[in-house]
Amino acid sequence: MVDTSTFENAWLQDYSTLCRGFVFTSPWQSIATQGCFTTLTNPVTDGALLQGNFQQQLRQHFAAAKQQGIENPVVVGAIPFDVNEPAALFIPESSRKFNRADLLAGLPVNHAPLPEVTRRTAVPEHDRFTGMVADAVATIKRGEPEKVVLSRLMDIVTQNPVDSAALMQRVLAQNPNSYHFHLPLPQGGVLLGASPELMIRKQGAAFSSCPLAGSARREKDEASDRASGETLMNSGKDRHEHKLVTDAMRDVLQPRSSQLSVPYTPELITTATLWHLATQIDGTAKDPQDNALSLACLLHPTPALSGFPHQQAMQLIQQLEPFERQLFGGIVGWCDAEGNGEWVVTIRCGTVHGNRVRLFAGAGIVADSQPESEWRETGVKLDTMLRAFGLQ
Repeated sequence: MVDTSTFENAWLQDYSTLCRGFVFTSPWQSIATQGCFTTLTNPVTDGALLQGNFQQQLRQHFAAAKQQGIENPVVVGAIPFDVNEPAALFIPESSRKFNRADLLAGLPVNHAPLPEVTRRTAVPEHDRFTGMVADAVATIKRGEPEKVVLSRLMDIVTQNPVDSAALMQRVLAQNPNSYHFHLPLPQGGVLLGASPELMIRKQGAAFSSCPLAGSARREKDEASDRASGETLMNSGKDRHEHKLVTDAMRDVLQPRSSQLSVPYTPELITTATLWHLATQIDGTAKDPQDNALSLACLLHPTPALSGFPHQQAMQLIQQLEPFERQLFGGIVGWCDAEGNGEWVVTIRCGTVHGNRVRLFAGAGIVADSQPESEWRETGVKLDTMLRAFGLQ
């Protein structure tokens, strides 16, 4: 029988071993895995349908895992921005829950030198990105869509291969209040990051979500920083962008809920570098078969990741962005056989493969967006990962 008891603190301190599997940390419940029982790589196109192919396949895999002695199997991993692309999900041989505070308290001193960067490349570069934003604004002013999320990448080449465990350790230390993830990828390399945004958390019938839309840069001076947050809260442009997201999520969740609370007014939350407008959504699932992953697939991608209306925004993204997002702008997390789990948005993140690193950031574009401002905002969002390289 596979042991799924809580890790001892001593095991948590064996950090290099921890990062050989999937690691996900949250203030609610953190999880680490070892081994792989089976993979689920089919697209989750119908993942929200409880009797759809994906959910039936998941139930079959959970049943097979239990037959092999895995008492409470979980599915972990990532789903891409485009749900028609293959997923990066698997059921591990063992999984264990732990308290994130224990992990953070036990992090050893990181003596690994910072990676020596030999090249940094913006994809697209400044003029191309601001041109993308200008084109999107012009399209929005013609009436379709109302919002689109445009993103950019930063490609980094280092002198030597990057130690992803050491990089993850710096991300944890610098962003202790985020949701952290470290996922070994099927094609090699890892996806890692510190997301501020909860897509869905489910325990029993109760679920919650906390979408973010609308951002402003933090300031070093306390008074200026507070003023920056207040300006964001009073920004008509950002409040409009945020409302598009929460209204759409309410419309999607309402039919699947016996109770749903979506506050009309957002609140302010902070990361190390940004203020965000956030709305705490709470509800109760109507169907007992709904699980954390089915609800995540129901919501994904929200207008905070694609735009609104979704199909029009997707067409504009495909037209303007000079790359495929793949796992960037997707979701990452876990779901157990009882339906409990947690999924966060795959932002403030990057992939590491040998000596090549790719970082991702996006921004919501509406009719009042200014191209240069959106370039700066995506730059601030990239700072989360660049600080871990000592490059902010």
